[in-house]
Amino acid sequence: MILVTGATGTIGSAVVQALHDTGVPVRALVRDPTKAADRLPRGTDLATGDLNHPESVAPALPGTDGLFLLAGYDNAEQLLADARAAGVGHVVLLSSSSVLGTDTDNAVARYHLAAERAVAGSGIPWTFLRPNSFMTNTLQWKDQLDRGDTISTQFPDVAVSTVDPRDVAEVAVRAFTEPGHELQRYRLTGPQALTPADRVGVLAQVLGRPLRAVGQTPEQTHDELYATLPAEYAAAFEAFFAGGVIDETTVTTTVAEVTGHPGRTFAGWVSDHRAAFS
Repeated sequence: MILVTGATGTIGSAVVQALHDTGVPVRALVRDPTKAADRLPRGTDLATGDLNHPESVAPALPGTDGLFLLAGYDNAEQLLADARAAGVGHVVLLSSSSVLGTDTDNAVARYHLAAERAVAGSGIPWTFLRPNSFMTNTLQWKDQLDRGDTISTQFPDVAVSTVDPRDVAEVAVRAFTEPGHELQRYRLTGPQALTPADRVGVLAQVLGRPLRAVGQTPEQTHDELYATLPAEYAAAFEAFFAGGVIDETTVTTTVAEVTGHPGRTFAGWVSDHRAAFS
């Protein structure tokens, strides 16, 4: 059985679904089972816990073989010690491409690096998943789409090879169920690097709407980021996309190599999630 933390989140829910579809027993860690049951496959074993409080997660560990873990929570070392004591044999950590080419001065990289170090020092075999930005981030344009056909975009000149969460989940499942993935660090991307205008163009084609992308100036992006995020995270995203700290135009073939099928395209993702934009 695999214990999936963050089970109702973007990636966690995809991991639960992929394990369920593969026939692998899965236990979903959630904060409130009454609000989670309708978001997960029928019959999913639910456990209540909070990653910031490892003692609340400990009762869910016995009987599990693997742990899908999120980064960015307090006292990860204690949770991992409990997991090792419970006999967990493999941790798959959802890290981030932010750890590449940067250091702990960057807030986003810092908490992912801390999680990787905790897992690497736990004594449990591990696999690190380092995805680029998710295709699901496109849903942040939903409010603008509801108001009209003009989409204001940040970092308009920056192409990113966004990845479908389902591909990240499938890599996680392969890591748990097949040999050869221990001590691997997988950078996961989609098959194309697209600018925001490129993505708006795909949305326009799939949704059948005359959408138009209008790129923000650096000053507009700066102001919007700092108005909506804590300062250290706003600075981190400016460093990634405006400062070029990470080259998210990179396209890897890791998804295909691990899963046996090419990474899903952005057009395919939009088509599959057309209803979310209606």
